[in-house]
Amino acid sequence: MEKKKKHSYNTYKRAFTIWQKLGYLPWRKKEEKKTRKSSGDFYRGAFDSIPFLNEDAKRTFVQLLLRPGYMIRDYIKGAHERYLAPLTALIIFYAFFALVSAVMQPYEYTKKAKADIENIKLESDNPEAEGIFTLARNAVAVFQKGWIYLNLDRYPEEVDTQHEASIAALENTLRSQGIPLFIGQFFLLWLAMSWALRRNKMKMKMSATAAASAYVLCQFSFFMLFAVLSTFGKETSISVTLMLVLLVWDYHQWLGTGYKKSLRLAISTGIRYGILFLAGLFLAACAAFLIAYLRN
Repeated sequence: MEKKKKHSYNTYKRAFTIWQKLGYLPWRKKEEKKTRKSSGDFYRGAFDSIPFLNEDAKRTFVQLLLRPGYMIRDYIKGAHERYLAPLTALIIFYAFFALVSAVMQPYEYTKKAKADIENIKLESDNPEAEGIFTLARNAVAVFQKGWIYLNLDRYPEEVDTQHEASIAALENTLRSQGIPLFIGQFFLLWLAMSWALRRNKMKMKMSATAAASAYVLCQFSFFMLFAVLSTFGKETSISVTLMLVLLVWDYHQWLGTGYKKSLRLAISTGIRYGILFLAGLFLAACAAFLIAYLRN
């Protein structure tokens, strides 16, 4: 009986690197599926129509963890049949994350939400600087109003009218299904990524950056889920540093750029994301003030 040949660590490392770049091992032949009737055929294919449990989903999960940028590259180049569609994956991943986080910490979420925004007091003994601090306080109040208007279900004490109660009920329904967790973030990251790549003369179509941003958010959701499970529901988010590291890794694999350029692209994307986020809060605040003005 022949002994199985043991390979060195470097051999496995080279094989893993090849798999990362190609998505498969070229020396392995694909085995043809044998059709055999047995009692187990009753269960065969039972979960193929469920996106979260079929083979495409499993392949997407594994490759988003081990070769995310290469997977994004392959999908954009046309390998659509091997992976979950970006929007489908995003909905499934974030809905599952919302379910797990709601089960593990049903009360902590509300308590933490009330502490999301704190009143910022800006005071100065210098009369000349008082005007600047007043402007800063007004700006903070505007952005705070926008944030609250987009999260009325989490701030019931701010609901004063029937119109706001209806918005709060709608937001609560959507939030319970995990929808706001990805819709706003997806559009902001999509626009920020497109803006950053265009600014750095990286020619990418909007459809390509849309697919990339969806998969990047799916990747983030993995680590958010790990944070929820490892802290037993005390943490539901990941640090900005970890997001930056993951985005650098994604850019490096997807675009084939060096780590320095990938870091610049990631920072540029983050800055533009912040600008778009503040712009969204400002527009939400303007909408809240306009509706209040029209009702009065």
